[in-house]
Amino acid sequence: MKYQYITIEREFGSGGTRIGELLAKECKMPCYGREILECVARKYDISVEQIEQYEEGVTNSFLYTVFVMSKAQSGDMNMLSDEGKVYLAEQAAIQSLAQNGSAVFMGHCASEALKDRKGVVKVFIHADDAFKQKRIQEDYQISPNRMEFLRKKYDKKRANYYRANTMKRWDDYRNYDIVLNSGELGIEGCVKVLKSLLV
Repeated sequence: MKYQYITIEREFGSGGTRIGELLAKECKMPCYGREILECVARKYDISVEQIEQYEEGVTNSFLYTVFVMSKAQSGDMNMLSDEGKVYLAEQAAIQSLAQNGSAVFMGHCASEALKDRKGVVKVFIHADDAFKQKRIQEDYQISPNRMEFLRKKYDKKRANYYRANTMKRWDDYRNYDIVLNSGELGIEGCVKVLKSLLV
């Protein structure tokens, strides 16, 4: 079966964003990551940075998760916190972008937004610490003493956001159709694997 949509969750430093962008370029389709936030920012007239702060502020409480999930199913934003409203707005933006045709979606619980669509493959990309440290240093020119702090910060943010809004563990491989080790396969190797699903 050939897929229309690929959703990618990834560890910080694994090269997941680069993989998604290269895959989209080679398959001549859009790759949506920050663009999802930009859609929400335009709709609500707030900055992308403010949305990112809301994402970081998401609580891991069970009550928040149950409440947001019930509101997500009904489409009702009443009585939601700002964090909950941002999540629902992101989900709506992903669904809207998917109507334009095949695409790669980076993060933002995109697999949850597209769970009722056919032709979606859910991907998680990880790598060993040495590979991630090398990529973080090369891509972001971050000093070694800041690198580990940032890696943990971003992975924790992604894990909390995913857990709070889906009730699932972000790094539980059972939530995905394909799990790729970019440290072993390399960036191009991961692109090649995923490309075979799309064309």
